[in-house]
Amino acid sequence: MFIYPYFYRKLKRGPQVILPKDIGIIISYSSIDKSSVCVDAGTGSGWLALSLARLCRHVYSYDVREDFTAIAEKNKHILGLENITFKKGDVRKRIDEREVDLVTLDMPYADKAVSSAKKALRDNGMIVGYLPNMEQVQGFAKKLKKLGFSDIHTVEVTVREMLVREEGMRPSTKGIWHTAYLTFGRKENRKSAEVAQ
Repeated sequence: MFIYPYFYRKLKRGPQVILPKDIGIIISYSSIDKSSVCVDAGTGSGWLALSLARLCRHVYSYDVREDFTAIAEKNKHILGLENITFKKGDVRKRIDEREVDLVTLDMPYADKAVSSAKKALRDNGMIVGYLPNMEQVQGFAKKLKKLGFSDIHTVEVTVREMLVREEGMRPSTKGIWHTAYLTFGRKENRKSAEVAQ
């Protein structure tokens, strides 16, 4: 049976969450650090937003449902984090923040939020869509390309536990297989884009 790191075991869980295996890739691929400001859309129980806040300068997390942000607020207090702001809002229509380093989209029709995410991102900032199926990946990647994002790539992360026993070691029959596809893109530096033209 897979055991979550202690940090996650303390948190309340309501709606579906992004798991540590995917959170780790989001953090490492986006190169965020203690100076970064991030926007997270689709708060849910807040696991991703809280994980980002443990590392970044500030996180703004949006959800259209107040009952979800209420769970995330409880988790924020459990961890004693101050550098995270939960907001009710639809990022497909608007993101208030500007010059952010990362925008994460875990929501239906994430491709419809790419335009507002682009406005929020600084040059060379990263966007990532947490997408449940290949059809959504295709639509999301197509929108990224249309709006001039670069370094577009998609990964899937699986975790396979190992049984370590005296009689021998082998892979467990249990594991965390498909949760979602992660599609990344980088907002082009305006000066670089002008030079290329």
